[in-house]
Amino acid sequence: MDHGHEHDMMMSPPPSSPSMGHTNMSMQNHNMMMMHMTFYWGKNGEILFSGWPGTRTGMYILALVLVFLLALLVEWLAGSRLVKTGDKGSLSCVLRTLVHALRMGLAYILMLAVMSFNVGVFIVVIVGHALGYLVFGSGNTGSNDPSFPH
Repeated sequence: MDHGHEHDMMMSPPPSSPSMGHTNMSMQNHNMMMMHMTFYWGKNGEILFSGWPGTRTGMYILALVLVFLLALLVEWLAGSRLVKTGDKGSLSCVLRTLVHALRMGLAYILMLAVMSFNVGVFIVVIVGHALGYLVFGSGNTGSNDPSFPH
């Protein structure tokens, strides 16, 4: 354990059953990972999935691009009118509910990505939301539609 990171939390594997051999227990201890509990700079870490993006710079950049695009998508879903709000039919209501559920699910995924405490992830989520709001939600789209939110 690196004692220079006292703010990090060791994640231990689940307790093993008595039937598990010594080799299996030592393998579990070898796979223990360090989970950051404070913001950190760096490409080495895990975002959303175990082992992803890992230690490769290209995969880290890909992860940042995907997180950025997810933030844009959340803002597009928030600002778009995929289903007109004037429609009162049950199909329209169900479609609006599904779009809302998708938007909320993506927003929670973004929150979990930020909980990786990686500063790069935090920055691209904020920039993605800001740019998405500017383009899709601020009323700066040039739309003359009076039902579009301004």
